[in-house]
Amino acid sequence: MNLMSVAEVTFWHYWVFLLLQEIQNPVERLRTKYNDHDNEDKLSDLHDENEDKLSDLPDCVLLHILSFLNTKYAVQTCILSKRWKNIWKCLPSLIIGYSHFKDLKGFEYFIHGFFGTRDCSTALQVLDFSEECYVGYQSHLEWIVRYAFTHNVKRVRIDVRKVQHLQSYFFSCDTLTSLHICVAFRQRTLFQNSLNFPALTYFFLGSFDFGVDDDGRVEPFSAFKRLNSLILQNCRTLDKQNLCISSATLTNLTIDYGSWALGYCKFELYTPNLCTFVYKGIPPVQQLCGSKSNLSSVKHATIVVISLFQSAKTSLIIYNWLVELANIESLTINSTTLQVLYGMFGWFRFLLRQLFS
Repeated sequence: MNLMSVAEVTFWHYWVFLLLQEIQNPVERLRTKYNDHDNEDKLSDLHDENEDKLSDLPDCVLLHILSFLNTKYAVQTCILSKRWKNIWKCLPSLIIGYSHFKDLKGFEYFIHGFFGTRDCSTALQVLDFSEECYVGYQSHLEWIVRYAFTHNVKRVRIDVRKVQHLQSYFFSCDTLTSLHICVAFRQRTLFQNSLNFPALTYFFLGSFDFGVDDDGRVEPFSAFKRLNSLILQNCRTLDKQNLCISSATLTNLTIDYGSWALGYCKFELYTPNLCTFVYKGIPPVQQLCGSKSNLSSVKHATIVVISLFQSAKTSLIIYNWLVELANIESLTINSTTLQVLYGMFGWFRFLLRQLFS
């Protein structure tokens, strides 16, 4: 059980306890048992201990606490207290998934009720949608995303099993600053180059394919003028084209090919302000940058090789990368990377002299 689940269960049990207190107050039970004045102080102390202090918190604090819960549990928690019964209508987040409902009808009923009675003047700042088991969820996804995009959403996280391509409703949102969208491991989804997210600063993509632009290049991120952090997980290009990652604002880049059986994508970096670079997989290219760019700005690098396959070739590639990363202040590698480098012992000794000279 993860930390969020523990918090949800604890919060739920606490309010069940408060409900039972309203039904049968332990102070009243003790008062019937002890009638003498000597026990008045004890009764007063017990009453103070059982006081509902959470309900005295301002609505903004309660909403902040509830916004971290799954939305179904947040609504259930609110209806246990007269003080809280309408607070959920102003929740700034929607955290929902099919697994929290017995069937699809229950999910649809809840979403209809949530959107139908929610205070529309409150911005929906966070959307977290996950699909684990049901098919035919595309209409639900469209409905939920449309609502979020028209209510000034800032952070969106979507984990689904299959999306063949992004629909038009997903193309534009002026307020979106963080987008995490991941498709199941074996599915592939074509990335749309016409996405319009002018405020986007954080972008996570999982299991996407990138197509060629009109100019014959694969350069999907140049339109995001404020992009700060980019994470690519098991993403590829069509027709074995090089992926050009071009951004003047990008400072953190992670490329994860941990599931290397799917193959790799060759890439070129044009990121003059990149500070942190993380790569996981088997390095596919001799050089990180194109001929008109360099990585002198990178200060922190992490290289995690996941297999000893073609270790001789890989060791030369890693050496070339480290030459390009000459200005780094910290380097993190795993044991497999160390084995690959040690396999070419002569190169490894030369590398150590270069790094510590």
